[in-house]
Amino acid sequence: MPQKRLSTKKIAIDKAYATIVIAVSISAFIAVFSLVASKALLSQRSYQSKVIGAKKLALQTLENNLVAADELAVSYQEFTGATTNILGGNPFGDAEKDGDNARIVLDALPSKYDFPALTTSIDKLLRDQGLPPSSITGTDDEVSYSASAGASSGSSGTSPVEMPFSVEVTTGSTKGKALLRLFERSIRPIDIQMLNIEGSDNKLKFNINAITYFQPEKKVNVTTKAVQ
Repeated sequence: MPQKRLSTKKIAIDKAYATIVIAVSISAFIAVFSLVASKALLSQRSYQSKVIGAKKLALQTLENNLVAADELAVSYQEFTGATTNILGGNPFGDAEKDGDNARIVLDALPSKYDFPALTTSIDKLLRDQGLPPSSITGTDDEVSYSASAGASSGSSGTSPVEMPFSVEVTTGSTKGKALLRLFERSIRPIDIQMLNIEGSDNKLKFNINAITYFQPEKKVNVTTKAVQ
């Protein structure tokens, strides 16, 4: 009889021990799961906060850009719609100082490198004034410029790029003065680096080394950003 009671007590103790082990295991599992879940929720919350912050910043930037675009459009209309252009000419005429302001600005600082167009415009400028050039020379460096421009396309800003050229004109002394005034009054900026004059009063040969410029167009790069 005592042996039977001992066995019954042992079984009860084993059951109680097993119950405790199971309860502790479940509690430990719940505790670990809660910690892992809490960490995941905190990480997700932090990520969502960053996403919301980035979206708010992007929205604010977009709203600012829309306002700036509207202001730019109004300024452009005022600039091109003026009754007198920046040279004092008629925006709708075709005389020397005529033309709308947008075209005048583009003529002054073209947005692309085009050396043949430069020589053509200088040739026309001189011939229209009765000063046909004997030669217009320079280096067409479009290939190397295109390569360097492609490498720096991510730049936030651009600066005017020099375009050196040389021109030779043979004329009399009176028209020689007009030649120099022509370069001085040109809408396109021209820096004369060297001027060499040879000949007599009746016939002078002007050799001019000069630099003009063009303004590379500014590109708008749309980028994406991963929130981490």
